[in-house]
Amino acid sequence: MHLVTFTSNGITRTGRLEGEEVVDLAAGGLPAEMTALLEAGVEAAARADGPRLALAEVRLESPVLRPPKILAVGLNYADHVAETGMDRPKFPMIFNKQSTAASGPYAPFHRPKVSKALDYEGELAVVVGRRCRHVPRDRALDVVAGYCIANDVSVRDWQLRVPTMTMGKSFDTHCPLGPAIVTPDELGDGSGLDLRTFVNGEIRQQSNTRELIFDVAALIEHLSTAFTLEVGDVISTGTPGGVAVAMKPPQWLVPGDVVRIEIDGIGHIENTVIEEPETATGF
Repeated sequence: MHLVTFTSNGITRTGRLEGEEVVDLAAGGLPAEMTALLEAGVEAAARADGPRLALAEVRLESPVLRPPKILAVGLNYADHVAETGMDRPKFPMIFNKQSTAASGPYAPFHRPKVSKALDYEGELAVVVGRRCRHVPRDRALDVVAGYCIANDVSVRDWQLRVPTMTMGKSFDTHCPLGPAIVTPDELGDGSGLDLRTFVNGEIRQQSNTRELIFDVAALIEHLSTAFTLEVGDVISTGTPGGVAVAMKPPQWLVPGDVVRIEIDGIGHIENTVIEEPETATGF
């Protein structure tokens, strides 16, 4: 099942994607907001009916509009570790992106005013479906609502100037997500999925999630040891080799560039780089 958040006629609500149509789950009596829908149980979303809208006539949003937490993993593919020249991590390298970074699967993202070192990172993301703590590896899939695609957009000079990386990973619009949450009955444990990232049609990243150093179950076990995972939390599992910063010279993203990320079984997201607008300040 593919669950989406979409906007039609100025109203944002939840839906179930079926081919080129979206079943309006909110109109069918289910919650209009994704975390509430997940808390109600995806079984209800599978059974529910509602009006059908043409996919081409709605706007897909980030499946979770404002994730409670966006947790991301650094250096989680061996080829990415190699291109950075760093050591293979013994434990998952966890950092966070602010929830305000979440953006739609086809929405533009900003090149910030303060930097030109803008980079892409195509990743498999996990959406948490149950509030949980101390989840053992063999129960990890029990708390997975599903999977989507993430672009861990990175402002490299801001990322690398301090050890925590949070500022360089958390600019507004810098976490496009989507296009849908695909449930585990279709994708299992998230392994064995081909991932590809293109910039202006040129392939930059190509790998498979079986190459993750720490897989989905290991990440859930690790994270939930320290803190509670909540419904709607997003775990972005790391990026393979091929990022712009590792190219010689670095091939930074510029306004007009189009980044497309595909993962088999999920679909694709595609986002155009634009200059950060003056209105982004809110003044």
